[in-house]
Amino acid sequence: MNNEEYAKRVEEIRGRLYKTAFLYLGSESLALDAVDEAVYKGLCNHKKLRQPEYFTTWMTRILMNECHNEQRRQKRLIPLEEVQELLTEDYDSLPLKEAIKRLPKELKEVIILRYFTGYTLAETAETLKIPQGTAATRQRKALQLLKLEFEEEVSS
Repeated sequence: MNNEEYAKRVEEIRGRLYKTAFLYLGSESLALDAVDEAVYKGLCNHKKLRQPEYFTTWMTRILMNECHNEQRRQKRLIPLEEVQELLTEDYDSLPLKEAIKRLPKELKEVIILRYFTGYTLAETAETLKIPQGTAATRQRKALQLLKLEFEEEVSS
């Protein structure tokens, strides 16, 4: 894959990458920075990609790593109380977003990729480097937890 082809393929998925980063980071500026950093890292390493048909999942994995790095940086820079205030400001206070935010990391990743980024179960499993059955199990557990949380809200 040459640089022109790389640029073309990145442009095709840039919107998806941004949406994924925004859902992870909750901030437009942080999401844009993470996408830019992922695109740069992809550019530096795209010639190492052995199977170009996996380009999208490869780039998504790079982006997710960048999002995790940014989350770690943010935790070091800002006290936890202020981070929670920032997240509440950046996210709508919709119950679903709040419930997803409270899911364990591995369950949240599956939900974001499947339902907000539009990945198939196979693409989600490949992106997270887990078996497809594990991705399905995590998806099922996450949906069960979300359902329980909403049932509790309704009965309260």
